[in-house]
Amino acid sequence: MKYIEAFKEGDRVSDIYLCKHKQSAVTKNGKPYENVILQDKTGTIDAKIWDPNSAGIDDFETLDYIEVFGDVNSFQGALQVSVKRVRCCREGEYDPADYLPVSSKNIEEMYAEILGFINGLSNEYLKKLAQSFFEKDQEFITAFKKSSAAKAVHHGFVGGLLEHTLSVTKLCEYYTKAYPVLNKDLLITAAIFHDIGKTREISLFPENDYTDDGQLLGHIVMGSEMIGEKAKEIPGFPKMLLGELKHCILAHHGEYEYGSPKKPALVEAVALNFADNTDAKMETMTELFASSADNGWLGYNRLLESNVRKTSKE
Repeated sequence: MKYIEAFKEGDRVSDIYLCKHKQSAVTKNGKPYENVILQDKTGTIDAKIWDPNSAGIDDFETLDYIEVFGDVNSFQGALQVSVKRVRCCREGEYDPADYLPVSSKNIEEMYAEILGFINGLSNEYLKKLAQSFFEKDQEFITAFKKSSAAKAVHHGFVGGLLEHTLSVTKLCEYYTKAYPVLNKDLLITAAIFHDIGKTREISLFPENDYTDDGQLLGHIVMGSEMIGEKAKEIPGFPKMLLGELKHCILAHHGEYEYGSPKKPALVEAVALNFADNTDAKMETMTELFASSADNGWLGYNRLLESNVRKTSKE
C-alpha cells in the first residue's frame, strides 16, 4: 500500500483508502462533481470525482473503505487526487490499522504513568476524584485511551489525548520542583484533568469530528462539568478545593480569544496554561517537520502564527 504521506505530483493511485468525507458540489458551469477526503494512518488528501455518474464510480458514503484509481496533481500549491474509478470495499479487504493514525508511543505504558501520578497524590479528595475517573469508570478509561487531542493541529491521532495529557503532567511536575510556590497536588490533578472534556467533544476515530455538545459547549466547559459531577459523589469534598481545580480547567487556554472562559487567577492555573501551550506548540512543530522532507521554509502555521522553518544542521 502506498501511504498518503508519500504521494507526489504525477503519481498514479490504485489502493484502498478510508473516505473521511464526501460532499456533492457543482462547478461554475453547472456540472456536478464530488469533493472527497481520503485518509490513511499517515494523513489525509483532498480528492475530486469530476464525473460521479460514470460507470466506473461505485456508490459509497462517508466512512466507507474505497479502492481508488486516479492521478495525483497539484492545485493552488496543494496535492489532490483526480479520481477516475472507485470501488466500494468489503470488510476483510483492508486492515483498519492502516487507516487510523495512532500514537507512536505505547498506550498502556503511558496510561500506567498517569496512574502512577494519581497514586502519588497526597490529598485524599483529589486522589479519590482522579481514581473515580481513571481507575473505576471503564467507559471513560476506554474513551480516554482512544481519543485524539484535536481534530487537527496537534496530537490528532488515536492515543493523542493520553500522550498530550502525560506530557503536560510531566511538565507540571517539573514546575513544582522549580517553583515551590505551586501546590503540587492541585497542579498535577489539574494537568491530568485539563482535557478530559475532549472525550465528549470529539468523536472517536474514524470519525474524529466534533460532537453536537462539542460544538455547543466545548471541552473546557464539559471537563469542568464532569469534575463537578464526580466530586458530588465524594463525601465532604472541600468546596474551595473544587473551585480551585475547576478554575484551573476553565483557565487553561489562558486568553479569552483562545476559548478560555476565565483568565488564570491562581499560580497553578498559570503553570497549567504554560505547560499546555508548550506541549501543543512543540508537538505541532514536530508533526510539521515529520510531514515534510523540505529543509527550507514550511509556510505559515495558524497555531504558531508564524512562517516556520527547520533549524539548519550546520
